[in-house]
Parts: sequence; C-alpha cells; structure tokens
Amino acid sequence: MATDSWVNETLYPAWGQRFRVKRELARVQSDFQDIMVFESEFHGRVMLLDGVVQITEADEFVYQEMLTHVPLLAHGAARRVLIIGAGDGGVLRRVLQHSTVEKAVMVEIDGEVIRLAKEYLPGIAGEAWSDPRAEVIVGNGIDYVRQAAAGSFDVVIVDSTDPIGVGEVLFTDEFYANCARLLSERGLVVNQCGVPFMQADELHETSLRRAKAFADVFAYVAAVPTYVGGFMTLGWAAKDPTLRRVPLAEIRSRANAAGVLGQTRYWTPEIHCGAFNLPPYIAEHLPKS
Repeated sequence: MATDSWVNETLYPAWGQRFRVKRELARVQSDFQDIMVFESEFHGRVMLLDGVVQITEADEFVYQEMLTHVPLLAHGAARRVLIIGAGDGGVLRRVLQHSTVEKAVMVEIDGEVIRLAKEYLPGIAGEAWSDPRAEVIVGNGIDYVRQAAAGSFDVVIVDSTDPIGVGEVLFTDEFYANCARLLSERGLVVNQCGVPFMQADELHETSLRRAKAFADVFAYVAAVPTYVGGFMTLGWAAKDPTLRRVPLAEIRSRANAAGVLGQTRYWTPEIHCGAFNLPPYIAEHLPKS
C-alpha cells in the first residue's frame, strides 16, 4: 500500500522493497486481483498485482527476453506458440520478433490487466496487439489447455503470478499433463519458478510436477533487478533432452535466421547457454536425474 508517496511490495512478510511514487496512474479491483499502476522515480512505470511487482519499464526486457528467446531458439523450428498469462504483452511482443513464428496465441484470464497495460504501459507490447499472427484471448488458461488439440503447439510459455490465488492452477499435475499433450513431438514448456533464495519450495515442487509429464526437467536463470532475492529461475520441461544442449554456434545461427540476433538487451547466445549452469544452491532443488 502507498504511504507518504512510497509503495511497499508485500510478497514476503519479513523482507521486501519499496518504490517512491511520482504519480499513481490506476488502481483497479478486478474480478481476480488488485491491480495498481504507478510512475516511479527510477524504474519508469510499474504494475503490481495484489501488492507484488509484476513488471517495470526499466527492467522488463530481462525477464521477457529470457522467458521467450531461450525456448524458441532451443527448439529451433517453433511455428506455433501458446502464451498463458503475460497480460502486459511483453512476451507476445518477443515471440513475434521471431520471423519463423506463424501463430502466437495468448490466453490471459484478467482482461483488466490487458486494458491497463495497453493504456499505461503501451511500450511493453508495442505493435504486438495488432500483429496478424497474434490471437489474444481473455479466458482461463486451464480450460484452453484442456481443450487444445494434441500436437497443436511447439512451445508453451507460462508467465503467471506465483502459485497462490489466481495463478495456483497453472502449477498442477493436470496442467503440465495437458501441456505435454498439446505440444508437438519436440515441444517444451517454460514457466517462472520464483526466486529460489526465497522461494525454493516453488522451484522444487513445480519441478517434481513437471517431471511427471516431461522427459527433461530443469531450470535456467535470469537476473531481474526488481525480482528481489538473487536469480529468478525459469522452469524448463522438454520432451527432447537435446534441446537444452544445443551448441552455442547453432543458437547464434538460429537467432540470426529468426531476426533476433543483435536486437536484445539481455539475451545473447552466450547468456542462453550459460543460463543453464546453475549454482548448487539452486540445482539442489531439482529432481535428481
């Protein structure tokens, strides 16, 4: 909540961060969550959901690039991509940067997030909302994956809140089983798994669930300044274990062919390959192979 022009994040009860507010832009109670958008002094515009930072204009590129470019370039031939959540449009924008992508379906449960992002954070998605390859659905991602045809997507990207409240159903056995079913033969799914220094159980438990449906379960890391507590982990679940070990030169070649190489601010072929080299304090929470 805001106090004397400051907003305090409420993710952890005993530790957190705060932002000085230049101007509050919107405060909405949707059918699902409390949404706040404000202008900060250093991070640009910021969106909070239920008091937790979701995105800032200053560092969104780190999270969005790693959540998108890593799975698409590891796959190498992804034509159809399913995005669950990501109502700000940043993941959709990065997916559509890949000239090789023919269709991107985004399913966001809270239409108010999309509306507020379009109005107050237009630079996050850019022109993605009007790209003819994009299909944006305001609806339940759980229902969508239940009904999607087998083999209809190559990559699934899950950009959700933590596994509490509205985001909880996106971390279940059923959800991952349905993702495996709707993915093509070499398909993979990535999802945010929290900051393991503070949320180790989240990485551990979701990894065990993903391992029930996928042959290769792992995680990779990104350093997102406003996701406090050290590395953010991004969960990885692939049908083909070789996708995690694509050589650096091949990743570079694929990025160049897709039109992504040189267009990023965090992702590089070297960062891509290095992100899977986990510190022991993170790796210990993954299933033993």
